[in-house]
Amino acid sequence: MRKPLIAANWKMYKIPAEAIDFTDAFLPLVANQEKTEIVLCPSMTSLGVAIAATKGTQVHIGAQTMHWLDNGAYTGETSPTMLNAIGATHVLIGHSERRQYFNETDETVNMKLKSALAHKLIPIVCVGEQKAERESGHTNDVLQQQLSIGLQGIDPAIATPLVIAYEPVWAIGTGLTATPQIADDAHKFIRAQIAELLSPAIAASTRILYGGSVKPDNAASLCCLENIDGALVGGASLDPISFAQIIANSSI
Repeated sequence: MRKPLIAANWKMYKIPAEAIDFTDAFLPLVANQEKTEIVLCPSMTSLGVAIAATKGTQVHIGAQTMHWLDNGAYTGETSPTMLNAIGATHVLIGHSERRQYFNETDETVNMKLKSALAHKLIPIVCVGEQKAERESGHTNDVLQQQLSIGLQGIDPAIATPLVIAYEPVWAIGTGLTATPQIADDAHKFIRAQIAELLSPAIAASTRILYGGSVKPDNAASLCCLENIDGALVGGASLDPISFAQIIANSSI
């Protein structure tokens, strides 16, 4: 059985004091939630306070990105060893906004994934198509390319922690959401690609999350599907009540 995972991507929101306010309100709401793995991904400046605030709880803290090298002259970057040192457990890799605004490529996603696995960080690798690509019938072509390059050279023996997040770019922050059928079809295709690129066993155990305007009122209809193992939540994760409700509804 794949344990559901619900991750919050706070993007460039919440200073440390706001992160503490969030956890103070949020933790009591999920204190009895044992069926779902919960991850908060704050900005780099709030990682430390979020880790301290959730210590001893079932809530994990992840970074929104990282460099693939342990150290070096890369101003502004954060290394996997730095994330390990402060107690982060997860990391987002290749989010569509990183690809769109900061020149992330499938090749850098691959390097980051290898580094995350080597450093025992749980990688949440994001893939997904643009609106024009879906409308032209190229969704599977895009996913195949992102996965074939992103997973290239990954040793199946250490790939068990891998998490994939399918985020149709046209549904991120737009209020549009992929129908359950669209999402399920994409997740099935992704799982088949993982089986081909890594192994059937890894494909069966890999959690594939849906990301794209997930809210409390659509979480249940998405997460109840066989191939959807949770959600990567953006805007609706900024409010503790809303995010807690998504977690509760996804486990119905």
